[in-house]
Amino acid sequence: MREFAEWLQATPVSETFQAVAWLIPLLQSIHIVTIGVVFVSSLMIALRVLGRIRTDEPFAAVWARFAPWMWSGLVVMVVSGVLLIVGEPVREFMTLSFWLKMALLAIVVVGTALLGRMLQPATPAASPEFSGAARTAAIAIVVLWLAVIFLGRAIAYDVEVWGGLSPHT
Repeated sequence: MREFAEWLQATPVSETFQAVAWLIPLLQSIHIVTIGVVFVSSLMIALRVLGRIRTDEPFAAVWARFAPWMWSGLVVMVVSGVLLIVGEPVREFMTLSFWLKMALLAIVVVGTALLGRMLQPATPAASPEFSGAARTAAIAIVVLWLAVIFLGRAIAYDVEVWGGLSPHT
């Protein structure tokens, strides 16, 4: 993987990203703001499943309100993340935190989509009780998003966080 990362870092696009001092901080800012949008949207959906908010509304209405923000934010987050990888491929690819983040991101996106797909048609009433499995899935989604956020920040401190498990060592 190091060879690929070093090759990518030597490409003209990556070198341009590295040469423009404000570009990486701008991309990081966009990435962080959009993960906030995605997390809060997911949190609102999960809290509805847990019966903590908007219990006077059907789940489908809550999903319709927050899912577009979540999915749109996810698209912007992925685009900014790919651009960050192009700009700093060695930094990204050579950290355990990055790879764990990517794995958890895939799991939480699929899990969120499945949860929404399963619960939307099943909840026409305003205040249904969701199954234990649905409530557990909602909690898991929140915990996974928190782990993704932590791991994203841990990329900069991979050796300090993971010690000998970090590929940098």
